[in-house]
Formats: sequence, structure tokens, C-alpha cells
Amino acid sequence: MSGRTRRFMLPPWWFAVPALLVYAVVVLYPTGTGIVYAFTDWTGIGDWSFVGFDNFTKLWDDDAARGSVVNTLLLTIAIVVVQNGIGLLLALGVHTHIKSRALLRVIFFAPAVVSPVMVAFLWKYVYNPKPGEGLNGVLGAIGLGSWRQDWLGDPDLALWSVAFMVVWQFAGYSMVIFLAGLESVPANLHEAAMIDGAGRWQRFRHVTWPLLAPAVTVNVMLSTIGGLKLFDQVYAATNGGPGYASETLSTVLYKQAFVFGNYGYSTAIALVLALFVSAISLVQVQFLRGREVSAG
Repeated sequence: MSGRTRRFMLPPWWFAVPALLVYAVVVLYPTGTGIVYAFTDWTGIGDWSFVGFDNFTKLWDDDAARGSVVNTLLLTIAIVVVQNGIGLLLALGVHTHIKSRALLRVIFFAPAVVSPVMVAFLWKYVYNPKPGEGLNGVLGAIGLGSWRQDWLGDPDLALWSVAFMVVWQFAGYSMVIFLAGLESVPANLHEAAMIDGAGRWQRFRHVTWPLLAPAVTVNVMLSTIGGLKLFDQVYAATNGGPGYASETLSTVLYKQAFVFGNYGYSTAIALVLALFVSAISLVQVQFLRGREVSAG
């Protein structure tokens, strides 16, 4: 094949120019502008000036922002552990020959397609502090009235109530990914293990679990990133309250920009959040990919 013919058969890369221009306008330009504004005192209108690292120093001295970092980490850990644990149990439960498995899969996955804001308002009713309504009403009806709480109004419970809400919505999403992993496990491996006398737990530990490594990687990454940038459910359910009890970095960022008009400070928070998510994701990818290789 001649060099001229080979060049003719190569894809015309200039076809990608329109898409690259759109990407530059929609993604690269706003990102670069945001990085610049993170070092300014911009208020959204009028002139601005560079203030160096003052916004980042303010972030460290801001009690609400500092507390939101802790809340974000706690919320993320709870979501990653509980959501993936329940998702795996659900996947194992419906990965059987029961007749209702198709219906159960749909029921468990259904909350994932509902708007997060809608879910938050639904759970605000469930968490209604009145004794005769929602969860408190159910607890009273079954003789557990002493367990009734102000679920979203108690600083010690608000964050965990939001975490449970998120887990309820997305455990089915994790289930579907684990189901895909379970479907890829060869049946002959289980049969060989059964012939060797392996019990159900031994088969799961030595056959199923190692081969689920790719599904674990995907689920842990998605739930971690989702937890770190969580905003909708928190803002709609608690607005970061009571006090700063359920504030996350995303809610602090929103309030600084659109409530107080501190756009420079808010973009600094956004930059820290982006670096935070990137660093944690990179560490997770390296660890989980290494586990995939060792499992393979």
C-alpha cells in the first residue's frame, strides 16, 4: 500500500474541530476562568482585583467551610460503605432462580431514576418530626414511640438521615453494577468448587468476590465521587442545617456564590473541591486497579 493511499484512508481529524471548539467553549474556558477568579475578590458584578491566596486562607479560617469538609468526608464514607454493602446483598439476593427476580430488580432500581430533589422532599415527609406522621408515626404504631426523633432537626442525626436517604435512592444502582459482575462469573468455577467441597461462603470468598473486582472498582468510584459532590439532597432536605450540622462543600460553595455574592471565594472552594475529588479518585483507582490485577 502506497503512502498516498494510506494517507487517504486515515480518518480526517479536522472533522473533530467543531467538537473540540464546543468543548473548549463549554468546558475549558469556564474552568480556566474559574481558576483565575479563585484568586480574586470578584463579587459577580463590577471590577475585581487579585488577592492571591486570601480566599484559600479564608477557607481554612471559616468554621462553616472547615466543618463542611468533615461532614463531606463522613457522608462519603457512610454512602460508600453502606450503599455498596446493601447493593451487593441485593445483587446476591436477586441473582437467583426465584420467580420474582425480574420484578424485584425493577423495584430496587426504581428510586435511582427519580429526581434527587423529589427524593429529598419525599424523605422530608418520612422524617416529619410530628409524632403521628411519617417514620415517627410508624414507630409509635409498633410500640417504639421512645425511638421517635426530630430526624432532620437534631444536629446529631441530620447528616446520617441524609446519608440514609442517599443510600435508599442509589443502592439499587450499585445492585445493577454488581449484577453485571455476577453474570460474568463462569458457572463452571462454582461447580468445580462445589465438587471440591466448598460451601456457599467459601465459594463467594474465593470465587465470586475476586471476580467482582471490576464491579467493585466502578461502584466505589461512582459512590465516592457522588458523595464528595453531594448537593441536591442536602440542600433540599436540610439546607445545610441545623446550624452547620449537615453542610457539605457543595452547599457552602452555593451559598457563598448565590446567597452572599462572594464569587471569588466560592470559586476557590470549587477549586479545592475539584482537587479533593481528583486526588481521592486517583488514589482509589490505583488501589482498586491493583486489586483487579491481583484478583485476575
